[in-house]
Amino acid sequence: MKTVQFLSMFTFLTLFFASCSDDDNTPDIVNEEEVITTLMVTLNPDSGGAVITMESRDLDGDGPNAPVKEVSGSFVAGTSYTGNILLLNETETPPENITDEVEEEDEEHQFFYTIGDGLDVTMEYVNFDGDGNPLGTQIKLTAGAASSGTLTFTLRHEPKKPNDGTLADAGGETDITQTFNVTVE
Repeated sequence: MKTVQFLSMFTFLTLFFASCSDDDNTPDIVNEEEVITTLMVTLNPDSGGAVITMESRDLDGDGPNAPVKEVSGSFVAGTSYTGNILLLNETETPPENITDEVEEEDEEHQFFYTIGDGLDVTMEYVNFDGDGNPLGTQIKLTAGAASSGTLTFTLRHEPKKPNDGTLADAGGETDITQTFNVTVE
């Protein structure tokens, strides 16, 4: 009788532990979308002159207030600028630097630059992800002839990489997009 009870208890415990495997109950890790309140582009002229900054700050996020945008000045025709993009979450104190997170997750992010009609500038990627695909938190802008128009910066999360450099081909989700009115003099 004791042998039957022992075998029954052993079988029950074996089935119990096998059915409670962690494999089925492990929650999927969710990488939450970053909160980005501020986008600041800082461009330093390669040959001297004024630093150009473009900043968009939206402290209420998806709230009713539009972002406050500022452009510090005009680009100089024929001048190249090297710079970087800073992303912040200013809902936290101190503000969280989201650019660090984007660069750590470089294979899951890419900036895209859209140059509006009439604006004579070109944009180049300076930094790349671990696979050699564009990341774009570091950039080079070359100002052509005197002109004016818009310059849009769009950060995509989980875009297709490699892609043809267009938002239509990249897919993914937009983390932030901001458009600035700029002038080349």
